[in-house]
Amino acid sequence: MNKKLYVGGLPYSVTDEQLAELFESHGTVESAKVITDRYTDRSRGFGFVEMSTQEEAEQAIQALNGSELGGRNLTVNISKPREDRSRTSSGSRNRW
Repeated sequence: MNKKLYVGGLPYSVTDEQLAELFESHGTVESAKVITDRYTDRSRGFGFVEMSTQEEAEQAIQALNGSELGGRNLTVNISKPREDRSRTSSGSRNRW
């Protein structure tokens, strides 16, 4: 199973370092990344954390999912693989 976690509902002021600190009490954090808008460089309110083991990832989910940070409720769960975002010829971009 995956040890990379999706973290949603983050306050827009949270940094990568603060995200890592939040999860460090539940195990070893291998990486923590807050996702930012490519044009404004502002947080999009979610990020990803990779724990060193599956057990630590599960502990972090149990401890942090539904908890509050900066007035917002966190959603923490196993990250799903990114889907292919390419558009087909029948996609919505083909307009008259």
